[in-house]
Amino acid sequence: MRRRSVLGGALALALAGCAGDDDADLRIMVPNPPGSGYDITARVLAAALDSGGIARGVEVFNLPGASGVVGLRRLAYERGNERLLMLMGLGLVGAQITADARVRLRDTTPVARLVQEPAVLVVQRDSPYGSLDELIADWRADPAGTAIGGGSLAGGPDHLATMLLAEAVGLPPARVRYQRHDGGGDLLAAILRREVDFAMSGLSEYADQIESGQLRALAVTSAEPVPQLPAPTVRDAGLDVVFNNWRGLVAPPGLSGTGRADLHTVIDRLDKSRAWAAARKRFGWTAAYLGGDEFGAFLAAEDDRVSRVLQRLALPAPG
Repeated sequence: MRRRSVLGGALALALAGCAGDDDADLRIMVPNPPGSGYDITARVLAAALDSGGIARGVEVFNLPGASGVVGLRRLAYERGNERLLMLMGLGLVGAQITADARVRLRDTTPVARLVQEPAVLVVQRDSPYGSLDELIADWRADPAGTAIGGGSLAGGPDHLATMLLAEAVGLPPARVRYQRHDGGGDLLAAILRREVDFAMSGLSEYADQIESGQLRALAVTSAEPVPQLPAPTVRDAGLDVVFNNWRGLVAPPGLSGTGRADLHTVIDRLDKSRAWAAARKRFGWTAAYLGGDEFGAFLAAEDDRVSRVLQRLALPAPG
């Protein structure tokens, strides 16, 4: 079905490329499977753009593979495409490092960092663990027998949060039985099938399951408690771990100055909208807007930070 973005004035022409091209909609690529944190964020973002009257008919599509590296490579091929954005975050920073990817985030056009969110440690609703202390006691006693699930590769947010927690409780990363799953949907199935003893994931991915009682949250990695989450912070449980994931948008390389400015205008309006503020509150996201060149500098700093963390924890090196 053909759809047209109704953005109005010069902005509509900038995103549509030329008047009369019915196929020229604004599109958001998700480099992970449906049900992942990126996917949820992108679809909520598209709905907020629509309900806020900022951009209508925005298409969200998935191109999963190699924890986002496949999508990153596709974005580079779309050089000069001013109608395409890619939802990404900390997970892709780690994936490009551990995969030693030929195309890197520095080869894209940074648009904006949007939100931050903590990781949440969850168990099945009938898990024997009633607290983080109980879980950690068993984990320390039998690390090889304790399976931890995450939805990211080495260097991704679920993996980093798990390994930082292991470091805090005195477990060498080499002894951690981390099982990587292909995004939040695959990980949820593993939790419900009792294939893992606990899981580490982004708060937004399992907010509904926690609220419904399908999963129980034992701890959250934020600095302060999350109001809608009935769980203490890891720090309140006596472990010095504070960890936040973040998500943002990048565009293909080679955009014109006008094309970059128009995309920044759209996302700046989104960040100030009531619809997006309501979405942040619902999913426990913290506003973390950082646009353009500032976001580009942040991406470079994150690349360096994640590389150093991987080296310190003796986790898989690039390649």
